[in-house]
Amino acid sequence: MKAIVNTGPGKLELKELPVPEPGPGEVRIRTAFCGICATDLQMIAGWDRTGFPAVPGHEWSGTVDKTGEGVNRTLAGAPCVAENVLADGREVGFELPGGYAEFLLTRAENVHVLPPDFPLRDAALIEPLAVCVRGMSRLGGEIPSSALIFGDGPIGLLLVSLLKRAGVGRIVVAGGRPERLDLALALGATQVINYHRENPPGGKFPVVVEASGSDGALRQALESVENAGRVLILGDYGPAKADFPWNDLLHRETTVIGSNASAGAWPEAVRLAVSGEVTLKALISHRLPAERFSEGIALVADRSSGAIKVHLEWGKPIEGT
Repeated sequence: MKAIVNTGPGKLELKELPVPEPGPGEVRIRTAFCGICATDLQMIAGWDRTGFPAVPGHEWSGTVDKTGEGVNRTLAGAPCVAENVLADGREVGFELPGGYAEFLLTRAENVHVLPPDFPLRDAALIEPLAVCVRGMSRLGGEIPSSALIFGDGPIGLLLVSLLKRAGVGRIVVAGGRPERLDLALALGATQVINYHRENPPGGKFPVVVEASGSDGALRQALESVENAGRVLILGDYGPAKADFPWNDLLHRETTVIGSNASAGAWPEAVRLAVSGEVTLKALISHRLPAERFSEGIALVADRSSGAIKVHLEWGKPIEGT
């Protein structure tokens, strides 16, 4: 099979690798689409979590190609997505080979079968949707009258849809890419702020979501929440550390909520996607053959490219996808 392999810091190569065989309880997936995530760029550059060589790709969709021992054989041929985190803590697309390859292995119990007419192109966005669904469940509490989102990436944009669906009346998105801010408005945001040209919105919000991964934006999020308000943190801040007065949290009775990955959120994310209650297609700005991965990586890395979500496609298009 063909695979895009992270062979060293900042280095990807298209290689021929053996097609993996599913073991007991496993299924082999023929990858249809795989999104390029900003986290992939960190992995490719080199980090402590994974070494080299590695096959990235945690935002994938595909079909069950082969079943291992003990797996219901009727799964074969089913269009699907799957929760990437396994029981031992390893994750497909990080410690285990992911969707930057024509085939991958995962646990059968993690698979979510999709309707045959649901586009696999869109299904590759169910993983980030599940991250947002988990974030919403972690947020809990009463539906706020308004919310502020820092970050106009796919996570921030999907949260616009979820907050609107939940009944939030005013949704403000702060970001720095005009194309993404325009999409935020189309998805239901009532106001957008381009931080390159405008100051953060005045006033305080009962709910503030930080989804950009910027420690500066996180400080602004804490400053923008009203007394007894909630701050939901979904970004990745690397080695950055807190540099604000801890007494601010005490005196203002701020609830700070961290939400990591997507555990327990997949069934609802799949339901929202399949039912059409959350639109995914609008986020896909680029769709490239997997062999053009270098172009896709460059689009994601270039903040001026206009890219929102870049999908790599394996093989020939499948009817209906």
